[in-house]
Amino acid sequence: MEELVNLVVKKTGLPKETAQTVVKIVLDFLKKKLPPAVGATIDGFLNNKGQAAAAANLLGGLMGAAQKPKKK
Repeated sequence: MEELVNLVVKKTGLPKETAQTVVKIVLDFLKKKLPPAVGATIDGFLNNKGQAAAAANLLGGLMGAAQKPKKK
């Protein structure tokens, strides 16, 4: 998350504390709106879990979502 915060600071000129708050708000919003597997992938990237593990989480979630019957 630090890399993203630093990018927001660089691009906007916001203080670091404000950028941290903004990044957290946006990430929380995205995790609520996106499928759970995508939220887990976001967390994986931000927690330095590694791209392979995060991609595996995303792929597993997408496969599970594809197998669920659609609601009408």
